[in-house]
Amino acid sequence: MIRHVLIPTDGSESARGAARRALEFAAALGARATGLHVIVPFHAYTYRSQVMLSYHRALPEDSQAAYEATTTACARRILDEFEGLAEEAGVRCDTLVLQHDEPFRAILDAAQRKRCDLIAMASAGRSGISGVLLGNEAHKVLTHGKLPVLVFR
Repeated sequence: MIRHVLIPTDGSESARGAARRALEFAAALGARATGLHVIVPFHAYTYRSQVMLSYHRALPEDSQAAYEATTTACARRILDEFEGLAEEAGVRCDTLVLQHDEPFRAILDAAQRKRCDLIAMASAGRSGISGVLLGNEAHKVLTHGKLPVLVFR
């Protein structure tokens, strides 16, 4: 029986549509939902080393802070919209923001930690060379996970 659905969202149009449909599905089952947004951590391999050199002192010191503030605000906006969709669907929900270099691993970890019975998510629908090079988080979740996954296109 499905009682708890994890619904990852990146805020894209396809993810919003998938979230709406996943919440309708959860409502029909009487399940609750968790909306998840994954932020890829800030990486600046050369930036920090250059700041330490005296001749680059003019570089802004707060790039990481600005990145984190911007991505956190964006995540909040995306998850506020998710909460609105859940309310419209009559689904009890909570939300979660995680940072991880590999979003699919964050999705799988969150599903396990939250004791979800199902992951429902959008597929970006990449094909051809972009699908091979960029991958697809839904495909990675399907490949590496143990839970059932409902993919919306």
